[in-house]
Amino acid sequence: MKKKRILPPVYLFVSMVTMALLHFLVPVLEIAPYPWNFLGVVPLATGILFNLRADAALKKDQTTVKPFERSTALVTTGIFRRSRHPMYIGMVLILLGIAILMGSLASLFVIIIFGALMDLVFVRIEERMLEEQFGPEWVAYKKKVRKWI
Repeated sequence: MKKKRILPPVYLFVSMVTMALLHFLVPVLEIAPYPWNFLGVVPLATGILFNLRADAALKKDQTTVKPFERSTALVTTGIFRRSRHPMYIGMVLILLGIAILMGSLASLFVIIIFGALMDLVFVRIEERMLEEQFGPEWVAYKKKVRKWI
């Protein structure tokens, strides 16, 4: 029987809820007062766009979007030319946008923890799986394209 794992969107949702709770329960410092907080729409929209483009690229090449599943293709085009993990960058940008929209410093700590968790729980394992699956092709891609940005 396959072990059920918590997927990145769940981490994203929990992070958003945690950010909201921190914002209202522990308002440390206002970093983006009104109306400047609306600039948060930029990273929020960019993060959504990153995720949509990465998802479309993976589906176009008919490979999995889910972590821990065996990839059938190594996608190196489109948004994957700039980053090996654009979906995780997209999620971080979504959280950053929300933090700016909320305008409080407390929510920024969640973003740091989220990014570290994505790297620890998903990115390292995915990269190891991709190297096992695609060997020299993955190593060449890894040398050419940054992990995050």
